[in-house]
Amino acid sequence: MENTTLSPKSFHFIAAFGAGGLLTLMVLCNGTLAAYGSLFFSSWVPHLAGSIVALILLLILRPRRAAKSRPPIWAYLGGVSGGVTVMLTSATMNTALALSGTIALGLAGQVLFSLFADMRGLFGLPQRMPTQRDYVSLALIIAGSLVLIFFGGEA
Repeated sequence: MENTTLSPKSFHFIAAFGAGGLLTLMVLCNGTLAAYGSLFFSSWVPHLAGSIVALILLLILRPRRAAKSRPPIWAYLGGVSGGVTVMLTSATMNTALALSGTIALGLAGQVLFSLFADMRGLFGLPQRMPTQRDYVSLALIIAGSLVLIFFGGEA
């Protein structure tokens, strides 16, 4: 009998690709909310919906409590940066950048910050210097972003 299970690498690739698709849908929905409301409203709707779903899941699954230890102070910045990210992507989606330019530049920023975090060993990660492959990947992402932004409307 043939083994049809996905290898961990394949699963991770598919999960990351799916998360990117969901991110694009989220930015589209938030940008539409911002066009008809405000940036503040477009930020609160997904956070409120996510909080409600999280509370429902907590009530249904009733997970055990983790050990009582305080997380590092930077862990609390996730909510703040998430709210700011939603507002900024909602604002830029309704400009000449459009959806694809907003997502492309967001991806370039994430990769650039990830390389910086690897070099500095931020957030408790092991320090790792970027390889030539990392720099080539970053250059291709930035080049693709620029093509989308400056030549995407002519297609």
